[in-house]
Amino acid sequence: MLSGQILQSTLEDIASITGAGAAIYDGSGKQVGISQGCRDIPEKRIQSFYRSGLRELKESDFCFAASVDEADTIYTVAADLATPNAEMTLRLVTKELDALIVAYRERLDRDNFIKNLILDNLLQIDIYNRAKKLHIDFNVKRAVLIAESEGHENTVGDIVRQYTAGYSGDFYTAVDENNMVIVHEIKDAENSAAELARYAGGIRKQLADLGLSLRVSYGAVVDEIKEVSKSFKEAKLALDVGKIFYEDKDVVAFNNLGIGRLIYQLPLNLCRMFIKEIFGEKTPDQFDKETLVTINKFFENNLNVSETSRQLFIHRNTLVYRLDKIQKTTGLDLRAFDDAITFKIALMVVKYMDYMKKIDY
Repeated sequence: MLSGQILQSTLEDIASITGAGAAIYDGSGKQVGISQGCRDIPEKRIQSFYRSGLRELKESDFCFAASVDEADTIYTVAADLATPNAEMTLRLVTKELDALIVAYRERLDRDNFIKNLILDNLLQIDIYNRAKKLHIDFNVKRAVLIAESEGHENTVGDIVRQYTAGYSGDFYTAVDENNMVIVHEIKDAENSAAELARYAGGIRKQLADLGLSLRVSYGAVVDEIKEVSKSFKEAKLALDVGKIFYEDKDVVAFNNLGIGRLIYQLPLNLCRMFIKEIFGEKTPDQFDKETLVTINKFFENNLNVSETSRQLFIHRNTLVYRLDKIQKTTGLDLRAFDDAITFKIALMVVKYMDYMKKIDY
């Protein structure tokens, strides 16, 4: 239940103050923590106490106590009577274990609630009842963020856990092995967009400082706890759209997806019809690398021929020749605004189709 590291640390901290030798055992009688100076106890004695149902027992050489959760013994604590303050140590360790078990159970309850909340698995009446029981405010502005781990889920989980701990009212959970979900409570309602950008950027920076790549997305701000699942769906959409159309962005906001949001929701058969109607059998991604670089750079520079030729380190006439060649091949003159829009959308549609094809495989 509790990690061995937490149990050992708890035991050592208390034993170092009292000077007693003590040990902790799980329900199977396996030792999970022991302090310096404590003698070994035969496993059968631990199991005998566990089966007895007693809360405490004092024998000639050791005293025992049970750490109980909802009437079930979770751990057995033993203190060596040959060391000073053994009985006091026994009670201190047991009390601390009881508190840790309660805190762990509450965290599990919250984690389970948040997971079911974002996945829309709860009825509205259940949302309010469970939120009230867990002391979670109903009418607080919140937004959901997703941190995609990309193979570093343990490190990302640790960073997110530490990061959210600095913000009261924030929760986190893992919905799968790759994604950590954070439900962030908005503190500055008037500047929520800036706050979310800073928050997401802070998580991203901490991972970047460790040399790890990470993509963070977030949904829109919602007013009530029942709407958190809506923000989660938006964050998920932003994550997917960002992978397709905004590969250079580490942080993607649902409210800034632009035309990528529209294309992502188009049926694939409609996309195929559009590409065939504009280009026939040859799609834009079949152009050679030089042509594609020219097209993208031309778009980056807002159809400015002089600036594009300068950045490509080519003569203006060479760029004009390339643009004329593209016009002959596709029938679209990229120097004309309408044709440029058509071509830009076509490139994005092809990206979307390629992404969906990879998912299918």
